[in-house]
Amino acid sequence: MKLITPQLLFLLLFIGNLVTYVQAEDLPNIVLLMGDDHGWDEVGYSGHPHLKTPVLDEMAAVGLRFERFYAAHPSCSPTRGSVLTGRHPNRYGTFTPGCSFRPEEITVAQLLKTKGYVCGHFGKWHVGPVKSDSPTNPGKMGFDEWLSHDNFFELNPVLSANGAAPKKIQGESSEILVAAASKFIAKAKCNAKPFFVVIWYGSPHEPYSGLPKDLALYDDLPEKYNDKTFRLTSNETGRPTKRPLGDILRERYAEITAMDRSIGQLRDFLAAEKLRDDTLLWYCGDNGTPGDGIITSPLRGQKSKVYDGGIRVPGIIEWPMRIKAPLVSQVNSVTSDILPTLCELAGIELPQRELDGLSLTGTFDASLQHRPAPMFFWQFNVGTDKQRVPWIPEPLQIGTTPLVKMMGNAYTRTFKNFKHPKVVPSDFDGSRAVLANNYKLVVAGGNASPKVELFKVPDDVAEQNNIATENPEVVNRMLKQLRQWQTSVLTSLTGAEY
Repeated sequence: MKLITPQLLFLLLFIGNLVTYVQAEDLPNIVLLMGDDHGWDEVGYSGHPHLKTPVLDEMAAVGLRFERFYAAHPSCSPTRGSVLTGRHPNRYGTFTPGCSFRPEEITVAQLLKTKGYVCGHFGKWHVGPVKSDSPTNPGKMGFDEWLSHDNFFELNPVLSANGAAPKKIQGESSEILVAAASKFIAKAKCNAKPFFVVIWYGSPHEPYSGLPKDLALYDDLPEKYNDKTFRLTSNETGRPTKRPLGDILRERYAEITAMDRSIGQLRDFLAAEKLRDDTLLWYCGDNGTPGDGIITSPLRGQKSKVYDGGIRVPGIIEWPMRIKAPLVSQVNSVTSDILPTLCELAGIELPQRELDGLSLTGTFDASLQHRPAPMFFWQFNVGTDKQRVPWIPEPLQIGTTPLVKMMGNAYTRTFKNFKHPKVVPSDFDGSRAVLANNYKLVVAGGNASPKVELFKVPDDVAEQNNIATENPEVVNRMLKQLRQWQTSVLTSLTGAEY
């Protein structure tokens, strides 16, 4: 039997490392960034009258700016599920904030790992507890490392590292996440591995707080804002309180500016490590702006509504090696598109399940000008039936990372997801919308007497001119498309695809 000589062993290791390095070079590094409750107009580049977001403005100016980018749902947990799965959240019971998704779902992290990516999650998770025994923690869903929170967080956040007991970290939360992600990226580079990093900020979700230097930028907001008061969470008690709107906006804007600055810190780090050219940075919000911030927006509605104020969000991709000239895309696009897009870039076959997103790589060179299929939005009409059977045992759904905001009588979040073995007619109810190129259909109420509105987009930005009566053929066609799609979603909800 021949022994492997030290020289031969060295050669084999060298070749193996070279192959790994070449494979890593062929695959783009990927960073997904998401603001919490950050709506479409709350950036400088969209003409906001007060906000200072120089980093996002620069990314929009040099990269790919999606002018018509949407969250899959008008609230946070469902949209986050859509990013991870490429599927509408109603397919797996993530109906509202605080609903977990299901362990049987296939995530983008799990898919990218098959190509050798190392995957890290940093920040807000909110599709299940992050503790070690949760079947839907980041580790169980494909992430190698995580520094995460069950829900949202403020200054000096309390986060769990890889499922361990939560610990408080002093500092501005957005900068803390970027610093942790940067260490993860440095390790991936040292090991010649492509990386997939998800940074989901706690900002600018209420209750608000900010560093003095960020608050000072908004000392001179118009006095008229303080003529109104707004209800939000108290940082002191965790209970609802009312405060002058101007004071609230000052803190909200400070959080957005701090988040923007942290993105700049990440870009600077990538540049210093010579990683920026072939790292795809993708920023978006998770739903539209809430009631306190929506006052400057030209859009109708707000967070929790299927009008554009509730679902239209910032969307930017910066990737110097692939997107070499500034682009503005008017293609209707949605957070469910993220998984199919990344799979195409990495050469990964899509899961054999119903997906609701499609690849947006054609927008990188403007070859894709119109979305070939409609986009659908739907707030499931969650019932109050106490006899529903949990999908995951309830002890595994109890959160551990503390919140400022009281949830019931606890400073934490407990999740839920229920089995849904049978589809009934009332399951088709709830607010829903169809967006198909030049038209948006909005439906509210039950199927017996629904309220139907049709808007011409993007002309009618404020969704004020209902043209449903004048266009019955368009309405009927879109209603039929909506019903077919809902039927598919409800089939998935029963668990038929697992």
